[in-house]
Amino acid sequence: MSSRSVILREKIEELIAVGALAPGQHLDETELAARFGVSRTPIRETLIQLSSMGLVVIRPRRGAVVAELGPHQLVEMFEVMSELEATCSRLAARRMTAADHVRLLAAHLACREARDASDPDAYYYKNEAFHEAIYAGSHNQFLLEQTRNLYRRLRPYRRLQLRVRDRVAASYEEHDGLVQAILAGDGDKAEKLTRSHVMIQGQRFADLMASLPQLAAGELLEPGAADGTQRGAAPIP
Repeated sequence: MSSRSVILREKIEELIAVGALAPGQHLDETELAARFGVSRTPIRETLIQLSSMGLVVIRPRRGAVVAELGPHQLVEMFEVMSELEATCSRLAARRMTAADHVRLLAAHLACREARDASDPDAYYYKNEAFHEAIYAGSHNQFLLEQTRNLYRRLRPYRRLQLRVRDRVAASYEEHDGLVQAILAGDGDKAEKLTRSHVMIQGQRFADLMASLPQLAAGELLEPGAADGTQRGAAPIP
């Protein structure tokens, strides 16, 4: 895949993740081509790639739409996500090197700074880097790839959770316990804490369901979205 194709895919993927392209929204190839300064052919190829990732649904003779996840499917996917990440954490506790520990602590510090700034959007990206540090720390490439793939499909919903009151502070505290378990080499505890951290259930699930209309309405836009300058809107070089 060319670097140009990768950039285009990542930009459209990011617009889906932040809700600028909302679940169920029709994806017009002509509009997207004009937005990114490319022809319709690379747009069509990118939508096929995103369809293979589960982020887009291509309907015969009706075009493509952003994939929607129902409540039951969300629970199932978060259940699998929690198990994948729990395994990453267990292996990371056993396999992380000193350099891996430095990267994990740096990612954890960045999350704390975003929390202290009361910036859920900044926290979202720092949180993503934190989890990525744990995936990499598992030193299992196949597990890392599978976990990343499912993470991509759930990005809009994981982001939405952070808009719920007090969720950022709670997320950071959960991270803190997880970091301590990994640094101590306690794989069983790291696995248990991660499973609880990622799985949505009870009140957390109710809060997420109540927030879904915001996502569908495109209310999770990046700064500048109203004037077309949100992340990912620039032409592809």
